[in-house]
Amino acid sequence: MREISYLEAIREALDEEMTRDPSVFILGEDVGVYGGAFRITEGFYEKYGELRVLDTPLSESGFTGAAIGASLVGMRPVVEMQFADFISCAFDQIVNVAAKNHYRWGAATPIVIRAPYGGNIHGGAFHSQSIEGFFFNVPGLKIVAPSTAYDAKGLLIASIRDNDPVIYCEHKYLYRRIKDPVPEEEYTVPIGKARVALEGKDISIITYGAMVHTTLEAAQTLKEDGISCEIIDLRTILPLDKNSIFTTVKKTNKVVIVHEQTKTGGVGAEISALINEQCFEYLDGPVFRVTAPDTPVPYSAPLEETFIPKAEDVISAVEKLMRY
Repeated sequence: MREISYLEAIREALDEEMTRDPSVFILGEDVGVYGGAFRITEGFYEKYGELRVLDTPLSESGFTGAAIGASLVGMRPVVEMQFADFISCAFDQIVNVAAKNHYRWGAATPIVIRAPYGGNIHGGAFHSQSIEGFFFNVPGLKIVAPSTAYDAKGLLIASIRDNDPVIYCEHKYLYRRIKDPVPEEEYTVPIGKARVALEGKDISIITYGAMVHTTLEAAQTLKEDGISCEIIDLRTILPLDKNSIFTTVKKTNKVVIVHEQTKTGGVGAEISALINEQCFEYLDGPVFRVTAPDTPVPYSAPLEETFIPKAEDVISAVEKLMRY
C-alpha cells in the first residue's frame, strides 16, 4: 500500500486499463497533447498514440455519439467531459441512445463518461454543478461517485470493465486535496455496493462524494458531544445499495441525507421516499436532508461557501433530529 491522491488514482486506473486492454481508449477535449484540463491524461498521448488518446472538436454530442458507436463494435471508450456541466450538450446521446441500447436490442454499451463535477473551486454556475440528478431517473445508466482515492481507482476500473454505460462523477475539489492508501496490485470496487465510512449507533448520515469528508468532520465534533454517527458512503448512486440504506436505518432509527446537489428532486428525495416506504416503522423522527439550495452555483467566494453544505449544517441537522 502507498498513499496517492484522488487524481493520481484516476490516472493509474486509466493507465492500467489501457495497458491491459487494447480496446480501451480515451477521447475528449484537450485530453491528448495538452494532457487534460486537470492533467489527468498527461503523457498518455506520447505513450499510447493518437489513435487511443483522441483530441476531439468542441462537440460533446458528437464525441459522445462517436464513443457509443465505438462501444457497439467492441471498443471500450472513456469519454472525458472537461467539466461535468458540459454533459448537458450530450444529453440526447446518453439518455436516448446509450441508456436504451440494452432495452431495445440487447446490445452492450461499455462506455464510461468521466464527469469532473462539484463546487468549492470558485468556478461559477457553468463549471461547478453536481449533475448526478440529471440522470438519476434514467433506466439503463449507472452512476458512481467515489469519495476516496481507493474507491476512485477501483470504481473506475470496474466502470471500464462494465458492459453498461457508466457516468463516473469525480469531484474536482478532491483531486489534489486527499490521499489514501491504495494497493499496487490490481483490484476493483464493485458497482452498486455502499460502504460504512464510520460506524455509529445514534444516527445515520447517508452521503457520497466530497460530502463524505464534510460529514466525517461533523461526526468528529458530534462525538465530542456524545452523539455517535454512522456514515454510509453510497459510492454508487445508480443503482442504489438499498440493503445498506435499510440496514443502517433499522440500526439507528434516525437519518440525515447529505449531498451537494440542489435539494428539489435530488438523490436525497428518492432515498427519503425509499426509507418511508420500506422502513417507516423503524423511524423515530423525520428524514432530514442537508443539501445545496435551489439556485445555480454562485461565483462569489462568500456566496459559494454559503451555498455548499458545511460541517456546521450537518451538525445542526443532527442535533435537531436527535431532539425528536
